[in-house]
Amino acid sequence: MINKEVQSQSRNYTVPLITITLLFFMWGFITCMNDILIPYLKQLFNLTFFESMLVQFCFFGAYFIGSLIYFLISITKGDPINKLGYKKGILFGIFLAALGCVLFYPAATFSYYPLFLGALFILGLGFTVLQITANAYVSLLGSEESASSRLNMTQAFNAFGTTIAPVLGGHLIFEFFSSPDGSFSAVATRIPYLIFAGILLLVALLISRVKLPSFQMGEEEVVKGWGALEFSHLKFGVFAMFCYVGGEVAVGSFIISFLEQPQIMGFNEIISKNYLSLYWGGAMIGRFLGAISLNQSLSQSKKAVYMLGAAGAVFLVIFSIVNLTFSQISFFLVFIALNFVAFFVGKAAPARTLSIFAAINVLLLISAMVNHGELAMYSILGIGIFNSIMFSNIYTLAISGLGKYTSQGSSLVVMAILGGAIVPIFQGYLADQFGVQHSFIIPVFCYVVILIFGAYCTKYLGHVESTDTKSGH
Repeated sequence: MINKEVQSQSRNYTVPLITITLLFFMWGFITCMNDILIPYLKQLFNLTFFESMLVQFCFFGAYFIGSLIYFLISITKGDPINKLGYKKGILFGIFLAALGCVLFYPAATFSYYPLFLGALFILGLGFTVLQITANAYVSLLGSEESASSRLNMTQAFNAFGTTIAPVLGGHLIFEFFSSPDGSFSAVATRIPYLIFAGILLLVALLISRVKLPSFQMGEEEVVKGWGALEFSHLKFGVFAMFCYVGGEVAVGSFIISFLEQPQIMGFNEIISKNYLSLYWGGAMIGRFLGAISLNQSLSQSKKAVYMLGAAGAVFLVIFSIVNLTFSQISFFLVFIALNFVAFFVGKAAPARTLSIFAAINVLLLISAMVNHGELAMYSILGIGIFNSIMFSNIYTLAISGLGKYTSQGSSLVVMAILGGAIVPIFQGYLADQFGVQHSFIIPVFCYVVILIFGAYCTKYLGHVESTDTKSGH
């Protein structure tokens, strides 16, 4: 329990919340830059699809290693963040991530692929610390009743970072810092990542200067052993989270290569990066809509009005960011409408909504595999908007009813982010053997697992009242 003196504080958390939200934005931006790096490094080092997916393997593999270390410490020594404090934990995570960005400079200078992978691993470790600390901290910045709303909003800004990263980051690497003759050179990544490191350090400076409330927790029980694994829905939830992160990352990683295929659109990287923004922009729209739809205090009529307004506003923001005409992105309105319908059919029940969204993504992936041209392109881009609430719903369902094992179970679910390292590798192998379009059978299986998990929880867990979002990828 939080100490009584902290509970009794009457404090305005607006400034701390804005500061942490800025961090979430940069976190999402830099994570999504991997989707730009993959096709860039693939051409630069003449890599196979399998080899290029080592970018995601090292980055998301760091989540597993970092979470495992944290888990082992927590079950033997107690929660490290509880002892050090959230602010110190957040600052440590930022410094580690900034170090990863700085390491891109020697990697680019020596033009050595393993050095890039090492830099990405350090960057991933930094974001692992932020995954553990920043999300939990946001939930404490205000009342428990409004925690879900705050977490959804910060995640929406995280998604905003993933939306503009392909456009701005792609412009920096593919155009602004590229060689004058248009050839690929590793040095194009040096200055952008030094800029990212500088911005992260500025955010760290801001956080260090802002008076953030200190939440000290009481003496906690150190739960030893693997008692959390006695809960079948947690084990299923860990597997579902593995599949979700793996599926989302794999699809995003292959979009540029997919749109380059002559039977699809034949686009180059400069054009494809704008469409990649639509994929991640869909997640941003969905999270804003999810924050409203899953709010139990609103009537159905108010939800409809607020969701319509939010969807329209975010769509205009995306339209102003991407270098595409209205006619080129107007198809997205169809997916927004379908998202509306899916939310209302789900009736704000996390498990049911999860199954519906997963089923839609299965159909979209199959469409992308069997069709050509614009229909295949629209199908793959529409997946993003239905990914939106999956992390939060899977997380909430997985740790439901764990009691004293909740913290332990939470660590296991975070470890499942390893899916972002493993699934793209398998898809890369299939892409090398059978082509990019057919390789999407891998994420099809991922979303089928999520669909089954949602159905399982609908039957065995019933309606879960808590819909807190714990996401940071």
